Amino acid sequence: MIVKALARVLSPGGQGGRLSILIFHRVLAHRDPVLNWDPDAAEFEQIIRWLKEWFNVLPLDQAITRLNEHSLPPRAAAITFDDGYADNFTVAMPVLQSHGLTATFFIATGYLDGGRMWNDSIIETVRHCGKTKLDLSGEGLGVHELNSAAAVRQAIMSILNAVKYREAPERLKAVDYLASVAGGSLPSDLMLTSRQVKMMRRAGMSIGAHTVTHPILARQKPAEVYTEMIESKRFLESLLQERVGLFAYPNGKPSLDYRAEDVEIIRSLDFDAALTTAWGVADAASDRMQLPRFTPWDQTRFRFGARLVKNLWQNPRLRSGQLAD
Repeated sequence: MIVKALARVLSPGGQGGRLSILIFHRVLAHRDPVLNWDPDAAEFEQIIRWLKEWFNVLPLDQAITRLNEHSLPPRAAAITFDDGYADNFTVAMPVLQSHGLTATFFIATGYLDGGRMWNDSIIETVRHCGKTKLDLSGEGLGVHELNSAAAVRQAIMSILNAVKYREAPERLKAVDYLASVAGGSLPSDLMLTSRQVKMMRRAGMSIGAHTVTHPILARQKPAEVYTEMIESKRFLESLLQERVGLFAYPNGKPSLDYRAEDVEIIRSLDFDAALTTAWGVADAASDRMQLPRFTPWDQTRFRFGARLVKNLWQNPRLRSGQLAD
């Protein structure tokens, strides 16, 4: 009850309405000792129960409309997912439906129907390589012990961090090198199919654009950024036979992952709102093309709730027309 009471004070409705937007990526069917940064079905259901108890959870498009109209209810929140993983359909959506809730799913359209993102190629290669040590020094990626779930996880994070901000050709070169050293096969069913996306929409979920290939926009030329944005929007609109008005920046850190000029491209493309991964909550003064998102990583009720309240306590980071530091 303390979380609910504090949330009501810090997130009033109406003219002073504030919107907490939560972000997820995957929900695993079962707990994975390596991928412990993603909740499993039981953990996700627990989070949803907490959110329903503490917040008024709205569909994101409706929440943004009400934010614009100054008619948000107290303790307003919305749920989002990024990238387009198949478990969003098979695991997360049934949990949401069982609680009468919806979410918005931002889709990197180039990976639908059997594709795989570069980071997942690294994750799956390392966790299934079957070796106790992985020597990647030939590509400057170090030597990694793989003798426990924690060691595998540490190796994955080290490699991901080393590769993430390389230029795209160099990043793909590193992924190919890892595959050649580690061996093994990679899954082709990690991401949603086009049919599943349509089924999600028919089930009442919202669909948003998330570029085609999920690039670091700040590393792209303006014409490339425009193409990534508009082609993902067009693909989804053709697939769903309806307008797509929401967008999420890949990775989403202001200045690091996208630039002020990328925001201006979004403004020109008939989107209602665009979402970042900057912490904070949205209010009337927030830039609709840079709305913040935040999800606590804590696994206990008290800590999860306390961190949500802390996020409400701070002022929104992205004001109209300003790129966050």
